[in-house]
Amino acid sequence: MSELITADLVDLDLSADTKEAAARSLAERMVAAGRVTDLDGFLADVAAREAQMPTGLDGGIGIPHCRSEHVTEPTLAFGRSAARIDFGAPDGPADLIFLIAAPAGADSDHLTILSGLARQLMNAEFTGALRSAADPRQAAALIRGDQPEPPSAAGADAGAEADTEVPAADAGAEAAAAAPGGAPSGAGAEPVASAPFRIVAVTSCPTGIAHTYMAAESLENAAREAGVELVVETQGSAGFDKLSPATIAAADAVIFAHDVEVRDKSRFAGKPTVDVGVKAGINRPAELIAEVREKAARGEISAPAAASAGADRSAPMDAAGEPGDRFGTRLRKWLMTGVSYMVPFVAAGGLLIALAFAIGGYEIASAKSVADHFVWTEQDSWAALLFQVGGAAFTFLVPVLAGYIAYGMADRPGLVPGFVGGYIATTIKAGFLGGLVAGLIAGAVVMGIQRFKVPASLRGIMPVVVIPLISSAVVGFLMFVVIGKPIASAQKGMTDWLNGLSGTNAIMLGVLLGLMMCFDLGGPVNKVAYAFATGGITVANPSDGSLKIMAAVMAAGMVPPLAMALATVVRGQLFTKTERENGKAAWVLGASFISEGAIPFAAADPLRVIPSSMVGGAVTGALSMLFDCTLRAPHGGIFVVPLIGQPFLYLLAIAVGTAVSAGLVIVLKGMRKTARPETAAPAADGEAATGAGAGGEAKVPVTV
Repeated sequence: MSELITADLVDLDLSADTKEAAARSLAERMVAAGRVTDLDGFLADVAAREAQMPTGLDGGIGIPHCRSEHVTEPTLAFGRSAARIDFGAPDGPADLIFLIAAPAGADSDHLTILSGLARQLMNAEFTGALRSAADPRQAAALIRGDQPEPPSAAGADAGAEADTEVPAADAGAEAAAAAPGGAPSGAGAEPVASAPFRIVAVTSCPTGIAHTYMAAESLENAAREAGVELVVETQGSAGFDKLSPATIAAADAVIFAHDVEVRDKSRFAGKPTVDVGVKAGINRPAELIAEVREKAARGEISAPAAASAGADRSAPMDAAGEPGDRFGTRLRKWLMTGVSYMVPFVAAGGLLIALAFAIGGYEIASAKSVADHFVWTEQDSWAALLFQVGGAAFTFLVPVLAGYIAYGMADRPGLVPGFVGGYIATTIKAGFLGGLVAGLIAGAVVMGIQRFKVPASLRGIMPVVVIPLISSAVVGFLMFVVIGKPIASAQKGMTDWLNGLSGTNAIMLGVLLGLMMCFDLGGPVNKVAYAFATGGITVANPSDGSLKIMAAVMAAGMVPPLAMALATVVRGQLFTKTERENGKAAWVLGASFISEGAIPFAAADPLRVIPSSMVGGAVTGALSMLFDCTLRAPHGGIFVVPLIGQPFLYLLAIAVGTAVSAGLVIVLKGMRKTARPETAAPAADGEAATGAGAGGEAKVPVTV
């Protein structure tokens, strides 16, 4: 395989003024080098990835990237822009742009490129050297990590030892092995008996790529400066290598910097712990290290040490969040874990069923099983196939929801009773409400079992036999005999109430759902409304009330990005150049029912954008219910209009809500007495990161 980057793939005077132009300029170099076969096709893949989530990073860096069938081998192109180009980073435009291309399906190559580059980008010397590089060959060598020619053989050995960066995990292990008593080799002035403070850390983010490894690198750098031994487990998209039990046992404290659940969290129980979001690991690693050292000095631990003594891999309740987290915060995290795993089943199953209806009509639901009757040349057979595959996906919704709620509470031991309880909820017709309750009960039962001290001889079979056996039996008994029927009755009552909604009641429900969909643009409140809607259409014969709710939820969710796009066209001078560019993408995102298209606007000006979006969403939700619009697909935006009841009135409801939101945001921005956005100073890093995190990081579990 050729080198990742060569001088021909470097442009130190990138003249582009937009991220699209920058990507095209760098991609043209890839085409010239024979590494990209179709320029427009490749750029379309880059744009599709960019539309999912901005690729700008703090510190003036942009990393547009994608996998594409038009790429022949993993390739990196680098451009340096004097004018700076906006890639959506909180701290402003970028002057260092890295275009990363990987062949379709080359997961390991792609993630290796990204993770390695992300780690380097946390090194100020590396980025500084790129900013001062005099020629393309020098820049390419820096990115490849080529070492300069040593003055002599002896110097080469010395230079290799001094200059080669050793990952913190290896460095810690080597130091512990080489120095007496585990002391680092460099601590010659310290007494042999004074071992260094040791920390183990876990980093993870929804995509499992850039932020995961940047946080790891940032923590490692801060640890070196503080004289602390730190080993990081990066739980990335390509999997992860678990820290050894010996390494964890020897650690004095633990740092979790994560935006998704830490896997096998129980391994770290019984130690002083700091639990924060992944951005905190990037932006303030020294503070986290100081904080966890203070906790260790006070003897403050995450859970009783006895809880971690066994061989079970459970996550005790106290380790399910920061020690100061309230029950409501932990409950939200547990529920969101279940919903996040359920949503792909909803999308896949719902869209397959929608396609089946589009091809074969609604009567296709009564077709015979395609396993018994399938004719390759018959349209109805294909429609029946899509419907039955989609229905198969839907059968997993409640079990997956319950299973992963329990997983969020108790880690892997919670999966078996959670899935069992979720399946029972479907058999007794307790629906999503039953799944929620089953998941919470399963997690609570497992956590209760984990609190019992067991003899050492039984610890090995606890997670494999004892916990699944007892927890499944308890959950099954409770769901079948005690609480299952009351929950099923409540579910039926709610369904009957929805079926009977009309007039003012239906309109008020539409208002409420519209407000929830637009409150946090893909965050927990948005997800609750969406899960409520999809739960009603996943049954065999959804009621009209459920179909109306699904229609209102999708319509309201489309409003925020469409409204921001419209506002940037009507009064562009009220928005920055970056926001006007984001407005172009927001048209497509909004039309596709991707509420996150409004996040860049909300992050920059939440007090004006979010209330405006909520008002427009409420108007659209109310109008959709008033017009008796229905929807049989859980996603798709304007692309599933043929499956919408009252399609023209539905589009009218969206248009009215969009106009209301756009008008409000224009009025509110026009009332400002501050300078125009183009001349205003950029927000502080912490403020921008906080604004983006409110709606962005928790929902955008997107893959590259």
